[in-house]
Amino acid sequence: MAKAVVFGVEGEAGLWIADLESGTVKPIDVTGDLARVAEIRKAGGTFAKKVDFAIAVSSAKEAFSGHVVG
Repeated sequence: MAKAVVFGVEGEAGLWIADLESGTVKPIDVTGDLARVAEIRKAGGTFAKKVDFAIAVSSAKEAFSGHVVG
């Protein structure tokens, strides 16, 4: 099982890492292969690997309420 997820949000330049064990989310410096993928992302590319559900919401409150508008 994955222990962390690296993600980016449309409209935000940087990438983030969510550590599922510690319950933290922090910005991540992109280097190596991740930097190459980040460059493709800047050009409009989308990547998903071993993530089977993801949706951006306007706030955590919205997600916790169970109400999600696409």
